[in-house]
Amino acid sequence: MALIKSISGIRGTIGGKPGSSLTPIDVVKFTTAYGGWIAQQGDNKKIIIGRDGRISGEIVRNLVASTLQSLGFDVTDLGLSTTPTVEMAVKMEGAAGGIILTASHNPKEWNALKLLNKDGEFLDAAEGQWILDFADKNDATYAEVTKLGSVKNDDTYIDKHIKVILEHPLVDGAAIQAKSFRIVVDPVNSTGAIAVPALLKALGVEDIVVINEEVNGKFAHNPEPLPENLTGLCHEVEKKKAAMGIAVDPDVDRLCFVCDDGSLFGEEYTLVAIADYILSNKKGNTVSNLSSTRALRDVTEKHGGTYYPSAVGEVNVVKKMKEVNAVIGGEGNGGVIVPELHYGRDALIGIALFLTHLAKSGKSVKALRNTYPNYIISKNKIELDEGVDVKKIFAQIKDKYKKQPINTEDGLRIDFDNDWVHLRTSNTEPIIRIYAESSSETTANNIAKRIMADIKEMMQAVS
Repeated sequence: MALIKSISGIRGTIGGKPGSSLTPIDVVKFTTAYGGWIAQQGDNKKIIIGRDGRISGEIVRNLVASTLQSLGFDVTDLGLSTTPTVEMAVKMEGAAGGIILTASHNPKEWNALKLLNKDGEFLDAAEGQWILDFADKNDATYAEVTKLGSVKNDDTYIDKHIKVILEHPLVDGAAIQAKSFRIVVDPVNSTGAIAVPALLKALGVEDIVVINEEVNGKFAHNPEPLPENLTGLCHEVEKKKAAMGIAVDPDVDRLCFVCDDGSLFGEEYTLVAIADYILSNKKGNTVSNLSSTRALRDVTEKHGGTYYPSAVGEVNVVKKMKEVNAVIGGEGNGGVIVPELHYGRDALIGIALFLTHLAKSGKSVKALRNTYPNYIISKNKIELDEGVDVKKIFAQIKDKYKKQPINTEDGLRIDFDNDWVHLRTSNTEPIIRIYAESSSETTANNIAKRIMADIKEMMQAVS
């Protein structure tokens, strides 16, 4: 069993003992703490909630809604929804905040409380820490019976979300409809099964095949949209002779595509392709995190813009996007952030923009993918010896490679001509993650191995 308390939210496995997993007591405790934080922000009593299709979703929803009501808040429950839909609803409803009940790409035994501010954005580090501290104090006061809040249901927001997408100036439903695409969708038994087909139909796509479509939370495969988990979708695209495949995670904020030949487009290239389309119509800057592919920088510079890296994490990407007035940003895990809609990863606007790009390009998905540089990322990790001073290790590596461009915004990133390596510690495990990228898989692996050898040598020297 596991319970992970972090500034970005509370997630854990269902069942077990309080404090060691996400039990009803923990749900109430941290919802109460969030309510305490909202109360500090002003007199607005409206909070939006929504959930993905997890088995535990309805139970967690009942606990969260009742707790907020007991604190005197008025809850608007979107029911089965998506993370980006809840984010948009917070602003559209003028709410004080929102809670998304989803453990994102985690397996079915997990659930979580993702916490939003009045702008429908995730809390920053200081705000998240305030909630964790309040929860530890256990100093809440609940409302008297005459001051209890209310709960109302509103299942219209996916349609409202889609309507806003259709109104985006770079989304061209007529161009998409004219192509008569056959598309296979894998929503992995969650709310993408509701939202993605509805969006495609609104865009004029009539030939839609949905696999794993029952919204029951019994995920047909590991729900993270990684290559090893999408073999069924790849096979179905080939079998149905479809134009493409679309995969989303359970809360529909990550997005990846399958090419017409059944090969993977590559989740790193979701953002790259959509940025290419946006930048061809609207000049500007882009942002992705330090562990994302260099291809976004290449595409941005091709269009005359400037690429900016950020620390890993959606909050950090959003902060950097606002600082540099980026027209698009996101992360290499298939997360696309289009600021005209909202500052959150949104697979639905990503689908609409990608399909418009595809339709107007006149290319197949495979041919479109071949227009982008082909970089390979090698992902590795190294376990840390007990008591190792990571800051000292990083300082030594920084000194060893001091002749190379170095970024220390989030761990340590070193650039080697067109290649790079990024080292950062995990928040939950005693490990260093080492990501290296090159146009050659062998080179990427060799860069990672060289850095890992450096770390091991430095750890031995200290011990």
